[in-house]
Amino acid sequence: MEQGFSRFLWRVTASHTLTYFIFGLLAASLFDYRSWFETESLKGFMVSMDAPQVAAGPALQLLRGVLFALVLWPIHQAFLQPERGWLYLWILFIGLAILGTAGPSPGSIEGVIYTQLPLFYNVFGLPEVLLQTLAFSLMLTQWYRHPTPWWNRIMIPAIVLIVLMSLLGYMVAAGVIEVPAGN
Repeated sequence: MEQGFSRFLWRVTASHTLTYFIFGLLAASLFDYRSWFETESLKGFMVSMDAPQVAAGPALQLLRGVLFALVLWPIHQAFLQPERGWLYLWILFIGLAILGTAGPSPGSIEGVIYTQLPLFYNVFGLPEVLLQTLAFSLMLTQWYRHPTPWWNRIMIPAIVLIVLMSLLGYMVAAGVIEVPAGN
């Protein structure tokens, strides 16, 4: 594997996984996703926050990061070279992955047109995904502009912790590990 691509793969995957984890955790807490996902409009659409796959989600973002790296690699110079490359990358995500999805995802144009979700539910999650993709775009481009060793000193332990917490959460949610009831 080419050194340039392997570095890009690591940086995209780590940046995506970390920003996904941080913004997902913040949004789930601030917007009380647990309650919202149990409403009549979303109950049949979203799995419960207690589902094992929700706990596994942060670790599974490694796969999504790999996908992003593979898709973005052919055009990486278009957003890593220019001064405002972060903005180009963010606009790409907004246009293709958030608003212009091929399927009827909530928050997308297709979602507004083809789902039965009220408009509020279509825009409810937009702050999370807009801010996460903005943070991802900024982080990735800054990592390339200022490739100091501290990036890896922070990212390696952060990604390892996210994966371990995610796997532990999955095992608890799946009933593989029992957590004693607290007082």
